[in-house]
Amino acid sequence: MASLSFKHIYKKYPGNVTAVSDFCLEIKDKEFLILVGPSGCGKTTTLRMIAGLEEITEGELFIGDKLVNDIAPKDRDIAMVFQNYALYPHMTVFDNMAFGLKLRKTPKEEIKRRVEEAARILDITHLLDRRPKALSGGQKQRVALGRAIVREPKVFLLDEPLSNLDAKLRASMRTELTKIHKKVGTTFVYVTHDQVEAMTMASRIVVMKDGLIQQVDTPQNLYDFPVNIFVAGFIGTPQMNFINSKLEKRGDDVYVTFGEYALKLPKERAANPALADYIGKEIIMGIRPEGIHDEQRIIDEMPESAIETTIDVTELMGAEIHLYLTVDEQTVVARVASTSKARAGDVIKVAFDMNRVHIFDKDTERCISH
Repeated sequence: MASLSFKHIYKKYPGNVTAVSDFCLEIKDKEFLILVGPSGCGKTTTLRMIAGLEEITEGELFIGDKLVNDIAPKDRDIAMVFQNYALYPHMTVFDNMAFGLKLRKTPKEEIKRRVEEAARILDITHLLDRRPKALSGGQKQRVALGRAIVREPKVFLLDEPLSNLDAKLRASMRTELTKIHKKVGTTFVYVTHDQVEAMTMASRIVVMKDGLIQQVDTPQNLYDFPVNIFVAGFIGTPQMNFINSKLEKRGDDVYVTFGEYALKLPKERAANPALADYIGKEIIMGIRPEGIHDEQRIIDEMPESAIETTIDVTELMGAEIHLYLTVDEQTVVARVASTSKARAGDVIKVAFDMNRVHIFDKDTERCISH
């Protein structure tokens, strides 16, 4: 088993293109770490540098206590699971899983033991005699994982392994992967652009943008305490609402104002010294959809943060309803109970839970107050 240590790693391509910049990170032994971000953010490049498939331009990468910058991929004791599974079509599942061990001249009995053990963990024992063309997408995914597991590597690298599966299978494979990680007890480094995968599986998430780490934290902390607008908007579905606003002091109270609306900050939020420099200035207020309520009981409890608005569109999601509202010419989404009677075209009152707002610097986009 192994930890990984990235010390100021850069990846630069010809033509002065920098794919990854000053990447510093410690990945703990047996951790399930997920790299997430939009296309082109550098997450797959980072994974390929761990595998040795991309050269590191600057910096040092350690697997365990071993510097691996100049070590060949086959000698790094890692296993990679690709997006397209990369199975040999003419071989049985058993032979696909055993292939890497045969190349290493592992004894036959040991190969049989490892393949059967991996097949048991993955629940594919009944498929060992089949060829890939007779397998479903989910089964192929398990075989690709099995081929990695039998090698008993120090680190598993997974590059968008669920992206080829349909939505239902993807959801069940998320659960399976989490169980497999617990059973195998190895370090997993996983790349995806799907924040739902990241939120449901990772012990920690690295959010990347333009080759730079934006934030590294547990899924819940990323959701509750994003460091900037990018992280706040990337994590969470529907995404956080952002409203161009102003901070104003009226007597002893502090208000977030936009258009004709003024929402009062609770006393303990208003007392945050970080806000003092922003009084009278433009800011961006962020609030998650579940922080906006249409229940009369809650509106009555929060009269100083209730506003009147028109519903443009409603989306019934089964367990909840998403209301799309226009607030000061900006679209805002509220996530409300499925029992809500609100319908498109209605003029309704909604209350903003001002204990749950995030206040961002308009210029730097960094979070000033959670």
